[in-house]
Amino acid sequence: MRILIADDHPLFRDGLRSLLQAEGHEVVGEAKNGNEAVALARELTPDVVLMDLQMPELDGIGATKLIVGAMPEMKVVILTASEEEAKLFDAIKAGAQGYLLKNLEAEEFFELLDGAHRGEPALTPALARKLLQEFAKPAEAAAPASTSPDDLTAREREVLELMVEGVTSNRKLAKRLGLSENTVKFHVRNILDKLRLHNRAEVVGYALRHGIIDK
Repeated sequence: MRILIADDHPLFRDGLRSLLQAEGHEVVGEAKNGNEAVALARELTPDVVLMDLQMPELDGIGATKLIVGAMPEMKVVILTASEEEAKLFDAIKAGAQGYLLKNLEAEEFFELLDGAHRGEPALTPALARKLLQEFAKPAEAAAPASTSPDDLTAREREVLELMVEGVTSNRKLAKRLGLSENTVKFHVRNILDKLRLHNRAEVVGYALRHGIIDK
């Protein structure tokens, strides 16, 4: 896996780089602020960007928005010490693939990082619960989606139903539906595009709020 580290603390970058390299990953670059992270992401096209939240010039949320907006296939995973729920929600809304805390054990960190690389949400169970609870709340003055949920195909509804049940990885979705992982990715992308949402967590929250899937 090719990884870009964005963090304004040199000692933390050094330690993280050594840890990643010991696991066989390639650290292609390091950024000390959000602007550098955006520039290096464009230049180096890493598979994953590990993004701190609090950085000078441009913070991690702003950098994530710019990276995902320009390169939607690139995975940005927030790696932070902040457990603030507002930061978690903002990061996912900005397009982050995950939100990991710096106090994670190495084994869990690498398991979630590998999942993010495969397109799965990189969230601990506790943070995932907080996120789903937030997205399940009624939206205040939310702008309507340009496409109605009724425009989802039968297969897309099957995919969405499994996601609401907690099956979020492409591998598990493919196995349950008897499809290839590439076909699953195609359906998930169509769902995101039709509902004008950014990631799977938002899709699940939208489905719960609007009663799209009968539970």
